This record gives sequence, structure tokens and C-alpha cells, in this order.
Amino acid sequence: MLRLVFSAIAFLGLQVLLYYYLWRRLAVTTQLSPRWRRRIAWALGSLGVMTISTLLISRLASPTIGQTLGWPAFIWMAMLLLMATMFAATDVVRGLIKGSGKLKPKPREAAPPDPARRAFVGRVLGGGVVASTVSLTGAGTVSALKTPGVKDVKISLKNFPESLNGFAIVQLTDIHVGNTIGRGFIEDVVERANAADPDLIVITGDLVDGSVADLADAVAPLADLHAPHGVFFVTGNHEYYAGADAWIKHIESLGIRVLRNERVAIGSEEDSFDLVGVDDYNAGRWDGHGPDLAKAVAGRDTKREVVVLAHQPRQVHESVKHGVGLQLSGHTHGGQIWPWHYLAMAQQGGLLAGHSRHGDTQLYISRGTGYWGPPVRVFAPSEIARITLRRTQSRSS
Repeated sequence: MLRLVFSAIAFLGLQVLLYYYLWRRLAVTTQLSPRWRRRIAWALGSLGVMTISTLLISRLASPTIGQTLGWPAFIWMAMLLLMATMFAATDVVRGLIKGSGKLKPKPREAAPPDPARRAFVGRVLGGGVVASTVSLTGAGTVSALKTPGVKDVKISLKNFPESLNGFAIVQLTDIHVGNTIGRGFIEDVVERANAADPDLIVITGDLVDGSVADLADAVAPLADLHAPHGVFFVTGNHEYYAGADAWIKHIESLGIRVLRNERVAIGSEEDSFDLVGVDDYNAGRWDGHGPDLAKAVAGRDTKREVVVLAHQPRQVHESVKHGVGLQLSGHTHGGQIWPWHYLAMAQQGGLLAGHSRHGDTQLYISRGTGYWGPPVRVFAPSEIARITLRRTQSRSS
């Protein structure tokens, strides 16, 4: 409870600072008249109250309310972040220019700064930032709301059965049903995932943002996912915020196998590999939960290939210790809204999206199938990953 209170205070404090900064840059720096300054202050204040109120209502009351009120609030949130970032960038550039000017020798009788010129520069920059923000937010909204495209990824693994070459895993992750994502989006995703002709489908966490009671109907189409070797799920951090035990039970009722620090064989006898699923990186905060890869791989045949499903990319360091061939993760959304991908990278130790190698372990991070919060994606398009596995060819062949 204390952590929740402190988080709320920090969030509100950050909001106040951002709105004050925007007011300074939009009203004061541009030297607008007192009347226009008051209008901008009222507009920013109203937007702030709307956004915070909607977030609280959708979190504490009902996602249905959030789905109605959330659209303008969340889109404005994206604009707020983009606008503040762009203004900060212009301030840095202007500061560097001003600083470099001070290093140059000045004439004895330098002309005083021209207030009219300063106001003009401020208004041009302000107008440019606002126009750029609106354009990026519009394009980002279109990017977020469209049904994700299928991204083909080819990965070779040294212990993968040659008889299974071409085995296709479709990965869905970070859909975040609730707030502004509902049943229609899920139906489109299910249709596209099935059309990708997968041998196996995996969902690597953060499926929901709300309770089973509120979102059961929205996720119902997931029961229509089908693949010859089954559909599997592992928890993400948002499942724990929404009631993980209830969601695990409900997801299993849809015919989806939830892997909780477990290993299953995919294929038959020698023509098979191990699929492992572990709890989310932070799941240990909840009783009876927590990642335990050592338990999941204990006693396995190390000559068999193993593919691990782990929500957060930073779990790859544990995978490396246990000789995992491939880890599939999500969580980062590829940053979702530039330039906030730097924060996602910092939180995950430099990991953001795509395919990478860590010793003998390979990692694929999906940019996510849905989005969290604002229905906006800037320079981080959503995806349904179709990962095709093959055996690594020997040098002699």
C-alpha cells in the first residue's frame, strides 16, 4: 500500500512539473498577453485533471468506463510526453548555441537583446513543436490501432532436430486488453495469428489490464487460436497487477496451457525439443509465484534444444546460465513512443527489441502486439512475430 501511495505521489508530482513546464514554454517564453496565458493555463489544467481522473477511474472502477473516456485522455498523455520532450530538446540546443556564443569575444558596445526577436523565435519554435507533436501523435495512433503485421524471423539453433526444420512459432505478447483495447482487436489478432499457419503459438505475458470479471468477454476469442502443437502462455507483470491466480485459471479454461516454471516436450520422441515457461521477473513479490528456471530445466537432456518463454528480456542472463538455445520475450514494446525507448532499454539492461546473441543463447524480443496506455506508437510498430526454427548447418555441410 505504501508503495502504491508513493508511486501515486511521484506520478502526480511529475504531472504538475510537466504541465508547468509546458505552460512556461507555450505562454511565457512566447511572450503572449496575460489573457492568452490564462487561457493556456486553464486548457492545460483541464487536460491534466481529465487525464488523471480517467486513469484513476479506469484502474479502480471499470475498464468499460476507461474505454469510453480513455481515448482523449490517453492520446493527450502521448502528446504531453512528446511535446515536453521536444521542448526540452530545443532548450538544450538553444543553451548550447548561447553557451558557444559566450566563448567568442564580444565587441565593446554589443547591442542589447531584442525582446521582439526573442518572442518571434519562441513563437516559431513553439508552433513547430506543437505541429510536430500533433503529426507524430496522429501517425502513431494509426500505427497502434491497425491490426499488427506478421514479422518473419528466422533463427538457427545448433541442437534443433533437423526433421523439424521450418517449425514455426507465432508469438503474441503485450496485448494489454482493457482501457482502449477490446474484443474486436483480439478477434483481428486471432485471425491473423491463425492465418500465419503456425506449428505452435505462444503468448509471452501482459495479456490484460483488468480483472477477469471485467475482461472475460474481451479475451474470449483467444479460445479460437489453434496450432498443431498447442497454445502456451506465461505471465507478465501486468497479470499480477490484475490478479494472476484468477487469470491463470481463466486462461487455462480457454484451452491455453499456462507454463509456470515448467518444461514440456514439443514433437514426438527424438524429433522434438523442450519448451520451457517461467513466471515474470518480478513475480516473486506475490505469494506462490516467482521465476525458477533452474527448477524448470532440472534433469533435462542437455543434448536437446530448449526454447524458453520469459516475459522480460533481462531474464536472458538466467537462460545463459542454464544453456538455453533461445528465449522469447516481450515487455519493452520496442519503446512504444520515441524517445522513451531509452527508459525501456535502461530498465532491461540495454535490451529493447529484435534478435540478439548472448553467448550460446539467442534472444528475440517482440515489440508487442498491442500497446499500453496511450493508443500511440511512434517509431515502434506493433507485430505478430512468426519465428521459423532450423538446425544450424555444420561447417562441413
